[in-house]
Amino acid sequence: MPLERLFAGWRRQYVEQASGEPSEGAGSPCVFCDLADGPVDDSTGVVHLAERTFVVLNAYPYGSGHVLICPRRHVASVAELDEGESLELWGSATLALRAVDVAYRPDGANLGANLGRAGGAGIPGHLHLHVLPRWGGDTNFMTAVAETRVLPEALEASWSKLASAFASLG
Repeated sequence: MPLERLFAGWRRQYVEQASGEPSEGAGSPCVFCDLADGPVDDSTGVVHLAERTFVVLNAYPYGSGHVLICPRRHVASVAELDEGESLELWGSATLALRAVDVAYRPDGANLGANLGRAGGAGIPGHLHLHVLPRWGGDTNFMTAVAETRVLPEALEASWSKLASAFASLG
């Protein structure tokens, strides 16, 4: 069976902006570092802040409820995490899975990391994990034929659902 390739050209500008050098007068060269101190609100997309990690909505989600779990410190690999960061990263991933379950009641979820540019990371300089709720039949012809994802809610609605879920979980 030949491998088909579908391209999401709409992501190119975001990836270049997020992983490139800052322009004159810009802030940090890392979009995650810019978000690491919050605040927790819909303007940042941050839904949870912990001492060493944070959880933020994916600005270009593959589906509703797609969040990223990031260490607050700028590190590119799992090996660079200290023990406390590693423990909290996995604790925050577990909490994110619970929050996604509370907010969306999915049939399942994807939990993963794209490590390094060759591993598919759009922002290879700052380690991050993905949590993506999944439902039976959540892929359709729009993705396969039109290279388009149809999201049934705005990011602001996703933020509201997830922030409430995180708050309810403590």
